[in-house]
Amino acid sequence: MRVLVVEDQADLVEILLEGLRAAGMAVDSALGGVQAQELLAVNDYDVVVLDRDLPDVHGDEVCRELIEGGALTRVLMLTAAGAVDDRVEGLSLGADDYLAKPFDFAELVARIRALGRRARPPIPPVLVDGDLVMDTARRVATRGGRPLRLTAKEFGVLEVLLGADGAVVTSEQLLERVWDEHTDPFTNTVRVTMMRLRRKLGEPGVVATLPSAGYRIVR
Repeated sequence: MRVLVVEDQADLVEILLEGLRAAGMAVDSALGGVQAQELLAVNDYDVVVLDRDLPDVHGDEVCRELIEGGALTRVLMLTAAGAVDDRVEGLSLGADDYLAKPFDFAELVARIRALGRRARPPIPPVLVDGDLVMDTARRVATRGGRPLRLTAKEFGVLEVLLGADGAVVTSEQLLERVWDEHTDPFTNTVRVTMMRLRRKLGEPGVVATLPSAGYRIVR
């Protein structure tokens, strides 16, 4: 899942980045509305965690532009104001969810994952293909009942492939969905991750490579 955190408190940003990446998400950050607008113009995000009270371009305006642009990105607003009127106003702008500061980190992760499942064509929280089962909420994957010890990136790649329901997924799409903006687009990280994932999935092979096209789950 690709997430953008928009928050002007640098110390809070670092905490959120560390925690969300540990939870298996690919996360970028913006320290203000202007930087958020720039990133949203060039990247597709599943979820934007958006502080409402930004010092340059207000979070309301960032949200409004995102919604009016027809993006499939879901918006989770953060604010220090927790009154009902503030929540109603934020949701009326098009935000999908609202969380008042201070918040429990586990709740933030749960809300982001719930929104992420709705960001693109909806996919079930449990993905199944033959004897391969992935519970995206519990972050557990098994094959033939055998637990798969996957890294965060391996889990993310497999989640995207299973969610594509047999369609081809390019390396560029995997980089966009599973890695963050700091990843070199010319790196072989997708190929290396795929090799390790295939090794852990075992035989018979689950992931097919289509030369010059990408990867797909074998049906």
